[in-house]
Parts: sequence; C-alpha cells; structure tokens
Amino acid sequence: MTKEQTFLIDCLVEKMSLKLSSDKGISIIEALNIIYNSNQYELILDLKTGLYYQSADYNYLNLLKELQLL
Repeated sequence: MTKEQTFLIDCLVEKMSLKLSSDKGISIIEALNIIYNSNQYELILDLKTGLYYQSADYNYLNLLKELQLL
C-alpha cells in the first residue's frame, strides 16, 4: 500500500467516524472502534475493491447498511 493510499483511507475513516459520532451521539473512540471492526473497513482496505477512492458518504452509507442502522 502506498503512502497516498494510506492517506486516502485515513481521511475516509476520519470523516466516517466524525459523521457516525455526530449522527449516533457516541464518542469518536466508539465510532472508530465500530468502523475498525466492520466488514466495510476490511473492504476499504482491500485495494482491489477501489472503495478507498469512493466518497466518505458512500462508504458511510454502506457501513450503516452493514450495521443495519439505515
């Protein structure tokens, strides 16, 4: 994984965790824990999926579907 790819993934996770924290009224730590333990995060890390190129909103909606919160 290149530095650029790592940067994109880190930015995605940051935006997703801020949105999850705000939407669900949980701490950033809790939000990060949910994201890092999700299947969506594993898919983002799999560079073949190309999800790290997608928007944070797109990945966030997929996370909510996975967690059955949508």
